[in-house]
Amino acid sequence: MEKNIELKKLADRIKRVRAEKGLSQEELAYLSSFDRTYISLLERAKRNPSFYNLLKLSKGLDIPLSDLLKGL
Repeated sequence: MEKNIELKKLADRIKRVRAEKGLSQEELAYLSSFDRTYISLLERAKRNPSFYNLLKLSKGLDIPLSDLLKGL
């Protein structure tokens, strides 16, 4: 599959899970040890996160990494 499609799916999942948990981008950034602008870039599929950053993000969202990546 095309790289941009996969990044868009991941971006949509991050945004959906964040919203379901009632978190703002600022709150998720704090919980994940990121800057809010990085969360924004992820949610707009403008950044391709490293494995380590995906781990930090899944911890901030309080979900297993496998759930974050499921179906991508």
